[in-house]
Order: sequence, then C-alpha cells, then structure tokens
Amino acid sequence: MKKNIAIIMGGYSSERDISIKSGTVVHQYLDKEIFNPYRVLISRDKWVCLDDDDRELLIDKSDFSVYISEKKINFDCVFNAIHGSPGEDGLMQAYFELLRIPQTACEHYEAALTFNKRDLLSTLKPYGIHCAESYYINSGDIVSEEKIISKVGLPCFVKANRAGSSYGISKVYRKENLKTAIAKAFSEDSEVIIESFLDGTEVSVGVITYKGVVTVLPITEIVTENDFFDYEAKYEGKSTEITPARITKTQLENVTKWAKYIYTTLGLKGYTRSEFIFIKDIPYLLEVNTTPGLTEESILPQQAKKAGISLKALFGSAIEEAMR
Repeated sequence: MKKNIAIIMGGYSSERDISIKSGTVVHQYLDKEIFNPYRVLISRDKWVCLDDDDRELLIDKSDFSVYISEKKINFDCVFNAIHGSPGEDGLMQAYFELLRIPQTACEHYEAALTFNKRDLLSTLKPYGIHCAESYYINSGDIVSEEKIISKVGLPCFVKANRAGSSYGISKVYRKENLKTAIAKAFSEDSEVIIESFLDGTEVSVGVITYKGVVTVLPITEIVTENDFFDYEAKYEGKSTEITPARITKTQLENVTKWAKYIYTTLGLKGYTRSEFIFIKDIPYLLEVNTTPGLTEESILPQQAKKAGISLKALFGSAIEEAMR
C-alpha cells in the first residue's frame, strides 16, 4: 500500500519562495509508484494542501490531516522542504514529534541548535572545530564599533544569527559602514553575529544518511563573481559551483572527517549541508544547514548526482530513513 507523504514548503521567512521551489521539485521526482505525495503550503495565516488543480484545502492542525473529495487523508510521513522558520528551527519538528508523525529532517532540538549560528559554534568549539572570531549583538544593545573591530578586525561579516540563504548579510570594510550593516541584519533577526573575514577556499559539504549509512557526498567548491557568496551569487548565477572541489588530498580528508564528525556528534539525520573555508589545510566552519535547497540546481542535488544518486533515489531514501 502506497504511503501518503506531505511535502511541507513555504514557511515564515524570506526563504519562502526558495522553499516552494524545493518542495515542488520533491513532489515532481518522488516515486509515484511507492508514494502518494501531497504539497502542503505552510504560512503564518493558514496551512493548506494543494490539490492537482492548485486549489487550497485547509489542513486540520489538530492531527495534521486534510479532507480531499470528502475523504480524510492522514499522512504516514512528512518531507520537510521548509528553509528557515518554522521548518529549520525546530518548530515543525516538535509539532510532528508530538503527533508521532515521522519527518525527514533532524529532530527539534538539533534543528534549533544548528539554526542558531551562535549556539552551534559555541557547542562545537570544545570538540576542536575551528571557527572565525565572532562578536554578538542583540536588539537594543549599545553598539561599539571600536569593540567590534578590536575583536574581529576589518573586513568582517555581519550576519543575522538565525537566517539563511545570505539574507541580512554584509561584508564590511570600513568602520563607518558597520551600523548600516547591523541594521540590515536586524531586519532579519533580533540577534546578530559579526565574524572575522577568512581568506581562503570556500567549500560546501553535503552529509546525508543514505540507505542506512552516513554518507559524505562529493564536495563542492564555491567560486563567486561577487565579493562573497551572497543571495545573488547563490540564486542568480553569479557564482560557479565546482564538484568535486579543487582541493588537496589533505584538505579533502580533513573536511570530510570534520563534516561527518559534526553530523554524528550532533545526532543529525536527513540531509545537511555544511559550509567551510580553508585556511591552509584547516577547514573553518561557517554554518550547518539542515534543510538545504533541493532544486535541480541546488548544491546538494548536484553532489548527489556526482555520487550516482538520482533525485528519485535521494528523496525516496529520506522518507525510508524517517520511517525506519
């Protein structure tokens, strides 16, 4: 009997449109002989299931069910394709855990931890993970440019602490531009992290559980036409993504070891994509994404293709792992 799969997409953040693209690709490629996939659009004002004619059918939040043609549909598993809140910060994971519905992303605590850049880096540093120097600001704090520069130097990166896809990020070269960059980051989140600039090769490392085995996918090197890997570089063709990355054997061994170590130490599951910058042979962690992009052009599907894993197999495996 085919399993009913809810593909949740959308969400509350600036990444909503990207998430819908990811979810649509999952819906397209899931094996229809094994699964009955349903598109579920999550927004602040309503949760709806889209039928084949894109009509909106309200989700019953009490048990996450929907009526289609007067028949109640319960879901056997949820495929989480929401980037940002509430799919990547643990809110949806906690909801489904209460309902005892398996879902493809990591659990709620691990999602909240990895979504919070400050907490993630603070947790991993004692394990020997290398990270950039950082400075934290909360909304309402007095901003001292002198203290910031003394800690992280110039240039530096100003980021929203809990946001993805390069929303709210700026590279700052001059002291007088710090406050504008901080205001931009605060437009995305009430917490800001400011990090020192790392001058080296940037790579993206996909780690997944595939057919029961934690697997590090072929590594991607990021070469951007812009000053850094910003939204335009990620989604508007202003970068070159080279898989496999042009890195040394030592660099490959080091980043593979650390990416897998982070995945297993934090108890992650499903798909993850970690970003690193090499300083000589040492990979410095930037962030860990637990619901990465899943369009044909996204980095993790590119890596899976290089590993000989089709999108149908990649997406099907995530559901099988969640339901195992």
